[in-house]
Amino acid sequence: MKPTPFTLLLLALGMAVLLSALVSVVTIALARWNGAALPAALIQGGIAFAGSLTLCCAMLAFLSGSPR
Repeated sequence: MKPTPFTLLLLALGMAVLLSALVSVVTIALARWNGAALPAALIQGGIAFAGSLTLCCAMLAFLSGSPR
């Protein structure tokens, strides 16, 4: 059974969200280890999540628009 392009897109977006969540958790842990308060660490984690998800989606759009 061959996967459809829609299925591959959903898989790629799911992987992008999981990678961004991992980046966010690591950022929060590093900020807390550095002595930041919990609200400041959560803000840094949110910024890291948004930035990495934006970068992942931009790379997916670039790769999907490339000619074959």
